[in-house]
Amino acid sequence: MSQKHLKEAFISNFNGTSLLEISLGLSLAPLCLLCRGLLLILYYLRYGKPLGSRKYSLLLDFLVLVSPLLFSCTVLSPVIFFMPTIIAAFCAGIFSKIYSQRTRETKVPFRQIVKDFQKTYLDPEYIPAITVFRVYVNVLTAISILAVDFPQYPRRYAKAETYGTGAMDLGVGAFIFGNALVCPEVRQKSHVTQPKFSNLARQFFSIWPLIFLGVGRLLSVKSLEYHEHTSEYGVHWNFFFTLAFVRLAASLLLAILPKHKSWIVAISLAVLYQLTLNTTSLKMFILHGSNGRDTRVGFLNANREGLLSLFGYLAIYMASVQVGLCLRKCRNSVKGWIDTVGFVLLTVLLLFALLHVSQTYADPVSRRMANLSYCIWVVAHCLTLFICFVVTDLTLVFTKLLVKGSSVPSCWNLVQPPSTSKEHEVEAVPIGREGKLSHGCLISAINQNQLLFFLLANVMTGTVNILVDTIHSKTAFTLCILHLYMFFNCLIMYILHAKNTVIKFW
Repeated sequence: MSQKHLKEAFISNFNGTSLLEISLGLSLAPLCLLCRGLLLILYYLRYGKPLGSRKYSLLLDFLVLVSPLLFSCTVLSPVIFFMPTIIAAFCAGIFSKIYSQRTRETKVPFRQIVKDFQKTYLDPEYIPAITVFRVYVNVLTAISILAVDFPQYPRRYAKAETYGTGAMDLGVGAFIFGNALVCPEVRQKSHVTQPKFSNLARQFFSIWPLIFLGVGRLLSVKSLEYHEHTSEYGVHWNFFFTLAFVRLAASLLLAILPKHKSWIVAISLAVLYQLTLNTTSLKMFILHGSNGRDTRVGFLNANREGLLSLFGYLAIYMASVQVGLCLRKCRNSVKGWIDTVGFVLLTVLLLFALLHVSQTYADPVSRRMANLSYCIWVVAHCLTLFICFVVTDLTLVFTKLLVKGSSVPSCWNLVQPPSTSKEHEVEAVPIGREGKLSHGCLISAINQNQLLFFLLANVMTGTVNILVDTIHSKTAFTLCILHLYMFFNCLIMYILHAKNTVIKFW
């Protein structure tokens, strides 16, 4: 068997893992973010100034925000159930140290601190949890697309062949979800009126890099005879094409229909698509081709997974648009966000209940078809991860109140309470200079060039696979390669961020 076929077999025919394991794995990212924030506050408390060195800032961010995730999906995967507890205990220890040192200087009752915290106002123009969510989806995707080619990456985390919930299955849907949170229709101010099809024209122009990258990936994979998982998207289709066409189709729907009703569109799409799968021969066509023997003759047969899964991904996108619109409503107080967390948590519980019903009576989760269960699963887990990031941010805001003057990159800025007069009721004045930190931030760096980061990760993954026999790599070598790969990607983003350079041609 050739090396190409060996690698294709190595990443095929898996059934995923449990929902609980994926949930525990997702909790690591917010805990790492919390740990990094607490360490920065502790540093300020001890030295009276923020960490100013860009070099040490990058090192801290990489070691705390990225490296634990890399270990968790390789050598530490057998103990993944204990890792959230260990990191949470470490965070609790740091918080306890901060609180005890702070209370020696200022004897304020804890109850009073909590009351002040609830009355705190936050910058309404910036929701850091959205940025962090999108960046971490990108980081986890970058880790997984290379790590999956090494034997240290658990096969249960890889994409399931037909049915199942692998960690990489969630990553595909989360990418769609994260893109919709910041689409033009969501970012547009409610009081600003624009021509109905202006966003559609903008999206039509902005998707050409994705089409270009999709064509580039197709040509490079075919010319280099690079290994590919055909049943993932098909013979010619790939994820870049999916991103492009979902964005364009969503903009068309949002130009025709009221955007605040996008949740109805999402439900209708997902349910009708599932009904079609169950009541027609569409499901058999996706799984086995038009002749029932997995034929790939003709464009539709060759790319049936990629083309027909667009309906499911479009439903996820529309659901995320509704989430983004809800989050953009002016909730500029801590109490308002605590209420939001409670509401979203109830929504998540409802979604998991619906997921159980869908899997029992309709179909199990299938990323290959992007069926109803898959849509519900993706939205439920994405909302869960988002809640965790919001709670992390609120915890860091509380800790910053304990240590006046401390700052944490990619965390909420505190603002003065808005004026009570009607003329200025939406004004909010930032406190301090947290929005203009002198030191760097890896999250901001990746966020500034997210598409470039994703593209660079894909190119580096291909390069490593061409140069290295990944299947037979030893553990120490694997960890070294993965760390160098991720550090190089992060370093490029960090340098571009330091120079305030955004690579964008559209």
